[in-house]
Amino acid sequence: MAHRLGLTGGIGSGKSTVAAMLSGYGASVIDADAISRAATGPSGSAIKAIRNCFGANILTEDGALNRDQMRTLIFSNPDAKKQLEAIVHPLVEQAIATQASAADQSGVRCIVFDIPLLVESPYWRSSLHQIIVIDCSEMTQIARVVKRNGLSPTSVEQIMASQAPRLHRLAAADCVVFNDDINLDQLAHEVREISHHFRL
Repeated sequence: MAHRLGLTGGIGSGKSTVAAMLSGYGASVIDADAISRAATGPSGSAIKAIRNCFGANILTEDGALNRDQMRTLIFSNPDAKKQLEAIVHPLVEQAIATQASAADQSGVRCIVFDIPLLVESPYWRSSLHQIIVIDCSEMTQIARVVKRNGLSPTSVEQIMASQAPRLHRLAAADCVVFNDDINLDQLAHEVREISHHFRL
């Protein structure tokens, strides 16, 4: 069986960049965010249940989940988040299991489970060999996401508040990459230095 590495970090931490670097060293990366986006995209596997739960007004014209509208609803109604998660999470977990099985059968040495809310979920710890956390200051998170996504600082802070606190993530880590005040080459060096610990 392949080494199972959980990869997580707060929004704007650089987690996706590190996942791509690990993929370059031969890891098979399973992207929970991409699976979730597919499930909630046009004709996605979650759309029918989302429409039944929240109404057609929560969807875009092409039949995808309207993420901005859902984000607004969740911030005003915490139960909406639980309802959405009850629909989407089982579908994502099933797809992750299918992809992990295929990766095992292909003979890869390491499977990276790129999961933003890994620490928040009790489901993952027992199925992973190690957890790597990509960390940076909260100020850096806000600045990166404002620049990348065009959100207001307040909106980014709201998203951060819905994720595990930074210290909670760090406490769950077997390995930490501090991605703050370093350039891409320096980050790549950090990832290369630790990659052999994950059978890469």
